[in-house]
Amino acid sequence: MEGWEEIPAEVRKRHTELAAEIEEHRARYYEQDAPTVSDAEFDRLMRELEALEAEHPALVTPESPSQKVGGAAVEGFTKVEHRERLLSLDNAMNEEELAAWAERVATELSGVEYHYLCELKVDGLAVNLTYVRGELVQAATRGDGRVGEDITANVRTIEEIPHRLQGENIPELVEIRGEVYFPTEAFEELNASFAAENERRRAANEQRAAEGRRPLALVKLFANPRNAAAGSLRQKDPLVTASRPLHMVVHGIGAREGFDIDCQSHAYELLRGWGLPTARHNRVVSTLDEVRAFIRTYGEQRHSVEHEIDGVVVKVDEIALQGRLGATSKSPRWAIAWKYPPEEVTARLASIKVGIGRTGRATPYAVLAEPVKVAGSMVQYATLHNQDVVKAKGVLLGDTIVLRKAGDVIPEILGPIEDLRDGTEQEFVMPSHCHECGTELRPMAEGDIDLRCPNAQFCPAQVRERIAYLGGRESLDIDGLGYVAATALTQPLEPTDAPVKNEGDIFGLSEEQLLPIRVLVRDQKTGMPKLDDRTGTEKEVFFFATTKGDPKKSLGLLLENLDKAKDRPLWRYLNGLSIRHVGPVAAQALAREFRDLDRIFAADEEELAAVEGVGPTIARAIREWHAEEWHREVLEKWRAAGVQFTEAGAEEAGERPLEGLTVVVTGTLAGHTRDGAKEALTSRGAKVTGSVSKKTHFVVVGDNPGSKYDKAVQLGVPVLDDAGFAVLLDRGADAARAHLGLDSVDSEAEPES
Repeated sequence: MEGWEEIPAEVRKRHTELAAEIEEHRARYYEQDAPTVSDAEFDRLMRELEALEAEHPALVTPESPSQKVGGAAVEGFTKVEHRERLLSLDNAMNEEELAAWAERVATELSGVEYHYLCELKVDGLAVNLTYVRGELVQAATRGDGRVGEDITANVRTIEEIPHRLQGENIPELVEIRGEVYFPTEAFEELNASFAAENERRRAANEQRAAEGRRPLALVKLFANPRNAAAGSLRQKDPLVTASRPLHMVVHGIGAREGFDIDCQSHAYELLRGWGLPTARHNRVVSTLDEVRAFIRTYGEQRHSVEHEIDGVVVKVDEIALQGRLGATSKSPRWAIAWKYPPEEVTARLASIKVGIGRTGRATPYAVLAEPVKVAGSMVQYATLHNQDVVKAKGVLLGDTIVLRKAGDVIPEILGPIEDLRDGTEQEFVMPSHCHECGTELRPMAEGDIDLRCPNAQFCPAQVRERIAYLGGRESLDIDGLGYVAATALTQPLEPTDAPVKNEGDIFGLSEEQLLPIRVLVRDQKTGMPKLDDRTGTEKEVFFFATTKGDPKKSLGLLLENLDKAKDRPLWRYLNGLSIRHVGPVAAQALAREFRDLDRIFAADEEELAAVEGVGPTIARAIREWHAEEWHREVLEKWRAAGVQFTEAGAEEAGERPLEGLTVVVTGTLAGHTRDGAKEALTSRGAKVTGSVSKKTHFVVVGDNPGSKYDKAVQLGVPVLDDAGFAVLLDRGADAARAHLGLDSVDSEAEPES
């Protein structure tokens, strides 16, 4: 490699160590969902590696972690919007929750015959296939349900997914939902081949070491079949994907044009006829007892199926009744996922530490003496939520504890094994003060269990966490503003002053402010600052500048990305302000309703609470946040920096034609999905609610509308079918009422039934 020999040996050695460690952490984080280091430590390692490569370009190779993408945080895949949103399933973790769901279904469908469709919950990667006139035109990951990543080239390499649908009556358009999985047996074979390759490389490395050559990197084995599927589908090179024995199980239909279906089970027959791979283990049953029997059967045979499963999905089979049951903002009411009990392991509790989050919450978390494998992935940390949970679980420092993954995702401590105590264990004492700013921790409201640091404006931990969240994917998605960068911007070493005191400073950063920032170099194992070999003092490095004082590439990219972030969708700014209780769902609902940040903060609590998905708690939190003078100063700094507070297109749209109307949508519409109908209404200014009252202006009904239609008739609320709904969207409320033979909305006449 040209220039390799000129690089000092200690630099080459450190680069090799960093590359190996980063690959290890990347695999744990992106593939195993079980990081053993914090995001800050991972970012620090990557920054150190990038700094070495910036100073010594010969270190940059295709094998370097700086040249690769990892897991879910994929760059280079185009983001695509699904035609119909992919919802996530609510879970039933026990018999009571399953029975409660079934009872709600029975109540809503009283007097109607229906069936349950039981199918295995495949532990794979959710994929959405789009066929137009029979041609596979796009394949995408689930993403956040609305926007996923385009993986069409890789999916085309999966043999059993047809590039063109077969048979007759091919629809104009159809979205096919399913799970791409790695067969359990094939997964074992793949890992065995990786292990064999590693043995070959180790043998080769002995000879290479004798010759003074760099060792070959070992192949990282996958932790479980799910991560093997995800990792294989997210390869930059489709040839790598093609080399993996991936399969797919189709389990649903999204947007569709040109055909209708009466039952989901019949839809599977249709999909199978088109050449799509459908599951072989589905069963249609009539009673909840039969559902329980299906669950028991596959609970006992969980590891005998060709793919990994983590539960059973139970659905109402009839499509029309699915539409009648509807959905919440994130989950269908007509389906639920029964989750099998997760695997449990024992581990030693080394310590309990307390982290301060972006809203000041003090959260204890357990640190295990060594990483342990649970539910297929490595775990070293587990949440303990708050001090009351620690006491309730009865865990002591040094205990051997039982650990599981709650829902096979979040590491959770069940409790201690008291018989293994030897008397050296100690009780955990919750700190009384914030370890970063010294402020006394306290509940922020009467009845609060959580302790919080009230020093929101100046607490370094909260400022750092908020800046990192602001730059994250759920907020402004600013490449280069990760946790380590947030730390460097908010806590540089003296005598340099921190250029970012709070969120308001983030859009006014300049090269002159960033170049002097220095940070400590920390040992990746202990987290302790490293010492300079010459001076014996703590080693410091410039974060945004090279050793020669020149700007690093990362500096220019950060400033460029900050400038681009001044024109993001409105909800991202609202979410990025870290207002307590306001997450992405509420932020999106408020943005759709008000379309302007100033209008949101000018609204009173009643107006805010009236927005579907918001309510009084969130409304009060928004008003309390805006009452703080320094919060308003943040907004003014953003405005002065050029941040756009108005939703894109809102100004051009002028007065929205359905402003002030309250509409309820029920039943299955021919021309719109439920989500599509709501989006069409809210984009025109209407408020869409879930219940009918005297204040409702219209009820839009499709097939099998249920009790909402009955209540509309009872209250005399105008009812629109598909044709009337089209009139409402195209020509407004008065035209819709005229379509029904009613007076205009402004008329004093009572609405007719």
